[in-house]
Amino acid sequence: MAQERKSKVAIVGGGPAGCMCAYFLQNQFDVTVFEKKSPLYTLLPTGGGRCNLANAIYDFKELASNYPRGEKFLYSVFSKFSTSDTLDFFEKIGVKTYIQDDMRIFPISNSSKDVREKFLKALNKVRFIKEEVLKINSLSRFSIFTSNNSYDFDYVVVAIGGHCAIEILKSLGHNVIQQKPALTGLETKEDFSKLSGVSINGVLFTHKGVSGPEIYKISSLKARENFPYKLNFDFAGKIDLQEMLNCNPHKSIKKLLSEIVPKSFAEFVLQDLNIVPERKCHTIDGKTRDCILNKLQNFEITVNGTVPDGEVVMSGGVDLNEINPKTMESKLIPNLYFCGEVLNIDGFCGGFNLQNCWSTAFVAADAIMR
Repeated sequence: MAQERKSKVAIVGGGPAGCMCAYFLQNQFDVTVFEKKSPLYTLLPTGGGRCNLANAIYDFKELASNYPRGEKFLYSVFSKFSTSDTLDFFEKIGVKTYIQDDMRIFPISNSSKDVREKFLKALNKVRFIKEEVLKINSLSRFSIFTSNNSYDFDYVVVAIGGHCAIEILKSLGHNVIQQKPALTGLETKEDFSKLSGVSINGVLFTHKGVSGPEIYKISSLKARENFPYKLNFDFAGKIDLQEMLNCNPHKSIKKLLSEIVPKSFAEFVLQDLNIVPERKCHTIDGKTRDCILNKLQNFEITVNGTVPDGEVVMSGGVDLNEINPKTMESKLIPNLYFCGEVLNIDGFCGGFNLQNCWSTAFVAADAIMR
């Protein structure tokens, strides 16, 4: 008796989302992953090479609140595949994990390379084709055209990541929200080169502007805003500067401020205000004191743009209004699915963007299996 033909699934993109989807489909379907580079190569730099797999938030609504774009859409997704499910998956393929104090989850090996090797080993029934997909046609079946060949499939999953080939998506008739950098360093009008390497409250000054955890979060929240825009930071908190001046009359103002902020930043602020850094505290009058305090508590930065090629993820992508959140299937074309960062979903730093990949990939695979 002739063996029944397995339905053929093409997964366009061999990153975290594409490979996760392939893993769940490989036992029931003939799965082919198209990846023009190396599978899971985008996993290697995550978490500074340590691979920040997820975040230890187990309530799906709280987890979804960490996504400036896609929060409500992800309620259904995370209720089907949660942080716990992610940890179970990695345990199953031989990746043991631990939770840092900041709730970020890493492999015990602290190695993205180790995670990649174990992941690829688990994809033992998947065929990888190292060709760039140029076009997808959808008639009774799907035809995929690459730089070398054409192939036919019953299902297609698009998982081409955040720097996606827009023309492929537009040829499928989907609306694509313009992609803009998120989780990125910011270029500023002000010259902070003298402060390069100085970090205060999660803000890292660079030759080009500002970076660091707090800036990444702000850049994500403001990813869709037009430049220039202004930011204000409180680098001093609630202090009684007059009391500090009274208690240290013979100390230089630079040395006093260095008890609140880094020494080079104190000097930068004073020079910006045309105050001699070595000036004694007892000579600081009320007006000068207020100027210093205002500068520290309302430190203004003018953002002119993002640092070129500095983004961790992109905001924008396939319009979520055209995707069924319960299945990740296109509302326009049956048997066409999307998962990962190709969607208009992006999260903060801390494992959230990978969690989007794991969860949307499972939901897509689960829908195809059903």
